[in-house]
Amino acid sequence: MKTYIHILFFLLVASVSAQTALYNNGNLRIHNGGTIGFHTNLINESPMDNNLGLAGFYGTQLLIISGNVTPQFYDMEIALENNMQLNLGMDNTNNTNFIFGSILTPLSQPDIFYNFVDNSFYSGENDFSKIEGYAAITNQQSFGFPVGDVQYLRPLILNSESVNLFAKCAYFYEDANNPTSLPDSYSTASTDLDVEIVSSTEFWRLEATVPSALTLSWNIRSNIGNLTENVDEVIPVGWSKNSQQWVNLVGSVPVGTLTEGFVTTESFIPDDYEVITLGSSKTPFEPLAKDVLFLDNFFVSVNGDGINDNFFIEELQDFNSNFVQIYDRYGFKVFEKTDYLNDFVGFSNMDNVPFGAEKGLPTGVYFYTIYIPEEDLNYQGFLYLSR
Repeated sequence: MKTYIHILFFLLVASVSAQTALYNNGNLRIHNGGTIGFHTNLINESPMDNNLGLAGFYGTQLLIISGNVTPQFYDMEIALENNMQLNLGMDNTNNTNFIFGSILTPLSQPDIFYNFVDNSFYSGENDFSKIEGYAAITNQQSFGFPVGDVQYLRPLILNSESVNLFAKCAYFYEDANNPTSLPDSYSTASTDLDVEIVSSTEFWRLEATVPSALTLSWNIRSNIGNLTENVDEVIPVGWSKNSQQWVNLVGSVPVGTLTEGFVTTESFIPDDYEVITLGSSKTPFEPLAKDVLFLDNFFVSVNGDGINDNFFIEELQDFNSNFVQIYDRYGFKVFEKTDYLNDFVGFSNMDNVPFGAEKGLPTGVYFYTIYIPEEDLNYQGFLYLSR
């Protein structure tokens, strides 16, 4: 039986910013196996839900999505040279494929967001393809929000103790002392006793009611060197709604260097804090006191030539047991193994790489951490994966 797009709607052409627009005033539905491509603006005034199949947004112009009824798509892909602007929300129920271009929502209007519903996920995110504004989840427990600004992907990774009925996140490359997109300010001079300096470069805003641990990353633009000369002193901090000051969210031992790395918070309720960013702790700070030793950087080339085809760590042969973890540059865990023995060959063994996992992890820089239980030793370093 043929698959097809069943369209029951009225098409009108409207002029919006000198562009034509598709005006949905009826009921558009994409059946299983069907596809539809949008090359113009969309004005949605009637339900557009229960879709299957693929909706693609293509072209060289900025596409604007507006109207009064939130559209919902199953599989969606974006290939736009000048991005997509949401003037109302949009829901995705399966997969969002970022080919090129970003989804833009106004940072000053948190009620407009791109929503990943239930088991929805995404692929292809990078510095040129992401959500510049608010991303949300519905009925998900753990998620990496693919948010950022015009220049960089700056995701926040959420690991909650139970399912979030709803959660929402955005990234701000703004000074928390005087943000341009929010009505309130968050003085970096107002800190709890164990916080030394708070970043005035960037922050995230997260709304969630379920206790959660967060992972925040930094890059060279984050200017971590302005906070501390010792990467072990990097901490996650949040502006407490209760005390009206920046407090230490404790966190794990930071992974990385002053120019690139990540840190994970303890579990807390995100809605207790207005915004979250990175800071430095006053020393000595006990949770960060454990020494972390750096090993060499590694090159892993999984091209089948018999040279550097796996991640081989000679030092592990001297110990009876170990625990190895590998993360991407944003703090997503992509591999872990107890009693590791040359097992990593460029593929993830985690369930957080749902799309394209069979093709292997993409080329790039990854962090690794090693724990030796018998000596209570911690190691970390970088590896570069090539294909």
